[in-house]
Amino acid sequence: MQQEYKRNIAYKYRVGQINGGKPILEGDKLKQLDINGKTVVRINLIANVIDKYIQDGEKKFASITVDDGTGQIKIKTFGEDIEKLTPYNQGDTLLIIGLARSWNNELYLTPEIVKKKDTSYLLVRKAECEAEMPKLSDPSQRSALKDMILMLVKEAEKEQGIDIEKMILDLKDHPTSINQEIKKLLEEGMIYEPRPGRLRYLG
Repeated sequence: MQQEYKRNIAYKYRVGQINGGKPILEGDKLKQLDINGKTVVRINLIANVIDKYIQDGEKKFASITVDDGTGQIKIKTFGEDIEKLTPYNQGDTLLIIGLARSWNNELYLTPEIVKKKDTSYLLVRKAECEAEMPKLSDPSQRSALKDMILMLVKEAEKEQGIDIEKMILDLKDHPTSINQEIKKLLEEGMIYEPRPGRLRYLG
């Protein structure tokens, strides 16, 4: 009897959540990601293209870097699969369903499906992910996280600020909770964004 192949669920995540996941290795190979206790192999992502590289020679290779406001991640293809990425350019909003991969400690996705979408899909995905994510209900927890974010931004002033992606990796709290507290600090005028995804101290 032929064994039935079971395809892994493509979970909907944002880049910050993916980058904040814990890699589970099998030897040197990435087996899966642990994202808040959930085993993740395939990912459903919506993000904007910010960079593109195509090598169409003897060794074919294509890479695009995407950003959804919570961080950046690369999408890589090899051989004839580069055709999956060649039609798209900087500024395009893409729906990407792909497999989590890692090379030289760099996490990236190998795409199975890539489709161009309207930019409004970014807001839809943000709402979908935030609706599913746990929120900090304890005021003392929220206050402690907010204080930690502010301290990191202050300390990073000597380096002209800190990237939100780096902060998410350093803090290990849920990306949604971190982004909620960052939004409050921005609204209160304690910090500001000199460019998308980077924070500086205003005081």
